[in-house]
Amino acid sequence: MKTTSLIKVLLGLPLILMVDWVLMTVFGCGASFMGAGNDFYCGAYCFIGKGVLLLSAVLFLSLFLPEIKQFLAHKKHAPSN
Repeated sequence: MKTTSLIKVLLGLPLILMVDWVLMTVFGCGASFMGAGNDFYCGAYCFIGKGVLLLSAVLFLSLFLPEIKQFLAHKKHAPSN
């Protein structure tokens, strides 16, 4: 595994997940402060949380997209035996 890939996994993924956690915590506290009830947390809050996690997964995969393209486009020039 290349060093840049390792850094992306060890630093990028935890950073993205921490930002998700902070974002959802602030959103949940703000909603609670404004009087949101159990129906909000069992419905809209869950859908918003799933959306945020989906966007985070897309962001994380987009970090690896150039490396994946490079790996798939790599051609071996050695003759096979």
